[in-house]
Amino acid sequence: MDIKEIQNLIKFVAKSGASEVKLEMEDFKITIRTGGDSSYPETTIVQQIPMAQAPAAPMATAPATSAPAAPAAEAAPKSEDAKYITIKSPIIGTFYRKPSPDKPAFVEVGSSIGKGDVLCVIEAMKLFNDIESEVSGKIVKILVDDSSPVEFDQPLFLVDPS
Repeated sequence: MDIKEIQNLIKFVAKSGASEVKLEMEDFKITIRTGGDSSYPETTIVQQIPMAQAPAAPMATAPATSAPAAPAAEAAPKSEDAKYITIKSPIIGTFYRKPSPDKPAFVEVGSSIGKGDVLCVIEAMKLFNDIESEVSGKIVKILVDDSSPVEFDQPLFLVDPS
């Protein structure tokens, strides 16, 4: 199911007057709740079930959910951040700054890093993936909060290579 089909489904459910619709297929589940109950705003939740071809669907849905907020938020900082290298998430999952809750964070703002150093861990499908630096430099900014969900290609860190 692509983004257009999901959008058409949302429109159809909104027009039908149903307050909630759940759709389960082999590779994903969708729950759509409409504003039928005045105390809850319209909500759309898309959950991916792990499969061999699952990464294709999240990449298709990512622009629809993040596109409205991202340009406004990133438009101003682009000029001052242009000299920095952005380290982006290679996968979808949950971002963790520490290897475990009782351990210190892999890196902090101001930390010097080298190529191959572990910067964070991203949990995807109950697997913890070490995210290693491909550049050497100094961490200028950490763009994601600990234990936050991240999308594919979402900026995680700004690194000053000088």
